[in-house]
Amino acid sequence: MTGSDASPSFRLAYVPGVTPTKWVRIWNERLPDVPLTLVQVPAAEAAGLLRAGDADAGFVRLPVDRADLSAIPLYTEATVVVVPKDHLVAAADEVSAADLADDVVLHPLDDTLGWERPPGLPAKERPATTADAVELVAAGIGLLVVPQSLARLHHRKDLTYRTVTDVPQSRVALSWPEDATTDLVEHFIGIVRGRTVNSTRGPQAPADRATGRRAESGGAARRKSSGGKQTGKQNAKQTGKPAGKSPRGGSAAPKGGKRGKPRRRP
Repeated sequence: MTGSDASPSFRLAYVPGVTPTKWVRIWNERLPDVPLTLVQVPAAEAAGLLRAGDADAGFVRLPVDRADLSAIPLYTEATVVVVPKDHLVAAADEVSAADLADDVVLHPLDDTLGWERPPGLPAKERPATTADAVELVAAGIGLLVVPQSLARLHHRKDLTYRTVTDVPQSRVALSWPEDATTDLVEHFIGIVRGRTVNSTRGPQAPADRATGRRAESGGAARRKSSGGKQTGKQNAKQTGKPAGKSPRGGSAAPKGGKRGKPRRRP
């Protein structure tokens, strides 16, 4: 089967912590005939997945190499520290890096904040994943500083988190290979940027095209039907006769007026 014979589809990658549900729903409403497939990928592997052509676009964490990947920054996440619910940090609304100086702060190998060393005391070993680090926090081994979405993703009833004010933050972006900016990619960019159906670039769903044609034909019919109608004032202006006069030129008799008495016969 050739590429031209294949049915169109769209593959969307996303890193842990990103929730693409809203954008996927809009895509399915606008392009029901083009299936969208979600591909979850670790943050460190997202750029390689896009370069390999295994996804058409993806939600990634910045930075990415702009030499061959385009990227549209979307939002910046708050950074939080994950702690046991009975930890002193849990009593505050937010903390600074200095407040963590006496605690062991875990630094997983899949860290997404890009720092060489987190605040606090280093652990003896680095956990392999963020999920492993969360388990160690629950066991009382240390604390964990992550983007807020990852704290929510790995939520546990015995843990909580608080905002850390003076540490790096993670930025999420929509990215795709620069040399593969297809119509479908343009359409998804429009959805993410909040464009309406009419202003979104790329292919339109059949239902949307049919709705547009009906709206145009309906407008033309209304204009045609209203073109032959004239108001009373317009008729009077064109004929030169004042409005409200009877056809014989006399004034119309007012409603409820009295008639004259008939004459008596002699």
